[in-house]
Amino acid sequence: MVRPASFGGNPQTAPSNAFQANPAGSTENDLQRGALQEFQGLATALDRAGVEVIVVPDSAVPPKPDAIFPNNWVSFHFDGTVALYPMLAPNRRWERRDEVLEQVMRTGGFRVTRTVDLTHRESEEKYLEGTGSIVLDRTHRVAYACSSPRTDLDVLGEFAQLLDYDLMTFDAEDAGGRAVYHTNVLMAIGTGFAVVCGESIPSAAHRSAVLSKLRATGHEVVDISQSQMLHFAANVLELTSSKGPILALSSTALASLSQPQRRTLEAHAALIPVEIPTIERVGGGGVRCMLAEIHLPKRDTASARLQS
Repeated sequence: MVRPASFGGNPQTAPSNAFQANPAGSTENDLQRGALQEFQGLATALDRAGVEVIVVPDSAVPPKPDAIFPNNWVSFHFDGTVALYPMLAPNRRWERRDEVLEQVMRTGGFRVTRTVDLTHRESEEKYLEGTGSIVLDRTHRVAYACSSPRTDLDVLGEFAQLLDYDLMTFDAEDAGGRAVYHTNVLMAIGTGFAVVCGESIPSAAHRSAVLSKLRATGHEVVDISQSQMLHFAANVLELTSSKGPILALSSTALASLSQPQRRTLEAHAALIPVEIPTIERVGGGGVRCMLAEIHLPKRDTASARLQS
């Protein structure tokens, strides 16, 4: 998690993000204060739930209004790979900081064996915004992605080849017919469940293919509505804790779910809801966007001693 230093509305991302609202009437200090409080609430809730949380502070200069969403520029993988991604908004590219990666490796004692750097694609105006653009079924090696200005299929293909994933691609639209900006607001994949907004996939054939693939890989599907998607019901993340699997989600997301949907999710993980209204409304992202989950292997004891 990256603790924000300059949270606020980002005019460079607003054109492609229908979830993002104009922060009119709020001062920069108000937005930063609110986001910082909500950020700490999530970090504390996860820590209490038994999740190991690594918090890295954002740098104040240059100001980065979306630094609170690190999952868009980096992902961490079981084989020791770190992937870096091309970002659409120029002011979001400043979020890629070596200091963040260094602190993650140092604090967590993780081992990195390879870096896959896709950021050169920015010069071609082709983008792929991490696990915002891609929802990964890491167990079955399937990458789900909806095309959008932030998710270029050519870069996606390069990602799949380099990290050995099969692709499931589709178009997705909100109720107004606008392309959904990130796949992770319409679907989430856990160990034994998946949340997906089938309504957002206009092609019946593509919708059926996505749902069939999820069920074929052993996932119990919670199919949510467009309204629930707008309440971040799919922007959730399963995490491993010392107490068992948990599902991190916002209170907004939880309140939008029906009782049967809640019971389905509770059968797979303990639900950990947090209040993040400022981050959702102004940033246009939810709990899942705030978390860059780490799947890297740990360094062995001898290696750790040599590097300490």
